[in-house]
Amino acid sequence: MKSRHPSRRPLARLGLIGLLLPAALGSAAQAPTAPGVPEVVEEIAEEGADAILPLDEHPVVVSREDAVKPQPIAPGQSRPLATTFDVTLLEAMAQDLVANQRVPGMAMAIVHKGQVLSARGYGITDVKAAEPVDAHTVFRLASLSKSFAGTITGMLVSEGALRWDSHVVDYLPSLRFSDPLAAQQLTVADVLSHRVGLGRNAYDRDIERNADYHDLVQRLSALPMTCQPGNCYAYQNVAFSLVGDVVFATSGQFFSEAVSRRIFKPLGMNDASYGLDGIQASTRWAKPHVRAGGGWTSLMPKPTYYRLAPAAGVNASISDMAQWLVAQTGHRPDVLPAPLLATLQAPIVGTPPEMRNTSWRRDRLDAAGYGLGWRVYDYAGERVVFHGGAVQGYRGLMALIPGRDFGMVVLWNSESSLPSGMLPTILDRAIGLPPQRWVDVDPNIELMHAQRTRNPDAPASGGSTTHRAVATPE
Repeated sequence: MKSRHPSRRPLARLGLIGLLLPAALGSAAQAPTAPGVPEVVEEIAEEGADAILPLDEHPVVVSREDAVKPQPIAPGQSRPLATTFDVTLLEAMAQDLVANQRVPGMAMAIVHKGQVLSARGYGITDVKAAEPVDAHTVFRLASLSKSFAGTITGMLVSEGALRWDSHVVDYLPSLRFSDPLAAQQLTVADVLSHRVGLGRNAYDRDIERNADYHDLVQRLSALPMTCQPGNCYAYQNVAFSLVGDVVFATSGQFFSEAVSRRIFKPLGMNDASYGLDGIQASTRWAKPHVRAGGGWTSLMPKPTYYRLAPAAGVNASISDMAQWLVAQTGHRPDVLPAPLLATLQAPIVGTPPEMRNTSWRRDRLDAAGYGLGWRVYDYAGERVVFHGGAVQGYRGLMALIPGRDFGMVVLWNSESSLPSGMLPTILDRAIGLPPQRWVDVDPNIELMHAQRTRNPDAPASGGSTTHRAVATPE
């Protein structure tokens, strides 16, 4: 594939053979290998991506010696952020998005080299009973939850409790597909990389109609197979949640309990929880908002997709998500060792339709794939690890740039698409691309920000918790 960004070195491994090689790991976790439009969706699927993608003629089963071996980035090896990267300017942009309730509320976190540069709230939790969003206001994460599912499974793989190529039917003997052999072939890695072999978003509409997850698992046998497991990509929520049954059978703990004990607690994600009960028990949480006339109205969260805990069950504050970014960028090896992160964040299957369904993807992406609960992009020559999520009244985006030891996340409590532009805005500025107007904020905001910077006695904009740091020189 010819790069559209000739000034930057393309990521050869991401461009080769459509990202079809499994990620391999040299030490702590066995590498995953392959055998032989709804309410809750990823942010990009909501906009029309996610066809059923067959694998090409290249081998799907790859030995550990021949597979892609992403190497963990050791401290000091990462490249610096661009000299023009300015956290306070990005905070000003976020503040502008909530002005006049264009977006009711949002929160943003930025981390670099294990340090939290910013973790703040903006706007309000509820238009009917307004309280300011702060660093500990809890949001619903929707499909950002999938990164937690991949990670807890990987922790069990690292310990030898199961393997990436373990068969799901060994832990869920009642699993049946319309092809009797298919269920026997389905692996843990297939589930986490959406290579189950079913049509995309299978039974999501039934979940929206309050169907029970366990009943739908039994009904998977009624669905036609689009391919054998491991041989095509199609995004899932119900089938993805089979990994929760695997975690329960392997660990003896309910899936949400395992994540809480082994991820939330040790990482200090003290506001994080699972389920509708979890968010309602939070000290402060952001209500979901939908459009009503010329403004917004708040709702109570629906319980439907909370029933799919691995796919869409997590609630968390921006303070929590800052710690998640710190851990996922390799600065909590006591909880998430670097070799495990390298496996989780490496592409397994290509997802090229993602490259054309939004303006920033069309302009910036040279390759796209899915790993184990994470998407992986070639973003203008940088490897970017990404996930988006959306459920009624909540949306979110998060991304890592491993080569820069950098991470960011934006959460908001409305159907608005406006904050989506913060992701390419932040990524562009982190890697030094010329500013482009991805986000609809006041075009004079940079000038106003510069004036405020020269006048440090000017009052700060709304928010709560901020830790500023100057980017290191390029």
